[in-house]
Amino acid sequence: MAIFKGAGVAIVTPMYEDGTVNYDKLGELLEEQIAGKTDAIIICGTTGESSTLTHEEHVDVIRYAVEKVAKRIPVIAGTGSNCTDTAIYLSQEAEKAGADGLLLVTPYYNKATQNGLIRHYTMIADSVTLPIILYNVPSRTGCALAPETIAHLVKNVKNIVGVKEASGNISNVAKLMSLVDGEIDLYSGNDDQVVPILALGGIGVISVLSNIAPEQTHNIVASWLEGDVQKSCRLQLEAIELIEALFCEVNPIPVKKALNLQGKEVGPLRAPLFEMEEKNAQRLEKAMKAYGVL
Repeated sequence: MAIFKGAGVAIVTPMYEDGTVNYDKLGELLEEQIAGKTDAIIICGTTGESSTLTHEEHVDVIRYAVEKVAKRIPVIAGTGSNCTDTAIYLSQEAEKAGADGLLLVTPYYNKATQNGLIRHYTMIADSVTLPIILYNVPSRTGCALAPETIAHLVKNVKNIVGVKEASGNISNVAKLMSLVDGEIDLYSGNDDQVVPILALGGIGVISVLSNIAPEQTHNIVASWLEGDVQKSCRLQLEAIELIEALFCEVNPIPVKKALNLQGKEVGPLRAPLFEMEEKNAQRLEKAMKAYGVL
């Protein structure tokens, strides 16, 4: 059984002006997401600035989210690292905290071989009992999961059940689905490719767009799953301008700006990320107004 079907939000981590985590604001965002029909919370992912959280903060944010959501929808914890031992530690702590699943990004910077990736993920999976979603995003990590490697892991490691595909390579996604006969929980990792991924057998998206448009993003997937392909396609295309604006600078710079434009007061970014350039901020604001979320 899949951890979730539909639109899961890769939620931001709100900060106070001094850079500390704003748990009260995080609680508000979680409640708004649930009210907006989001199907799952993905906490401490890329959008949550996980790479600049201390280990203690990382675990505390996961624990807070699990307690706040209180099993109303699944909470999936981002616990990947470029160090296998660190990923094991964070994964075990997330399991202790009560997370429903894990999202494990490929080990960045090290640029592991495919055999190294198999060992890395197998070691992490063997250390926990939670279901695991692999995260393939080579544009950020410099390390790509080959379709054959994903297929090997899904077939041979019982609690590796899915993949968040953010490579942008639809041909590789098709190859993967042929290798596993569709027996994998496939999620789009790119908001502009939700419908193409669904068409190849996907069951949802792990979304940045959901931060500012949770119900609209949910509806893209829900329409498809209900059999209304035409509506799903229309909703996908209507969101393209805003999606492009949300990625005109590196994530999560624009989405935090968008939330602040909405009056959510999610605070600043942690260095080395920096505030959005003014021309891009104007583009984002225009796209938000056109889409009806501002």
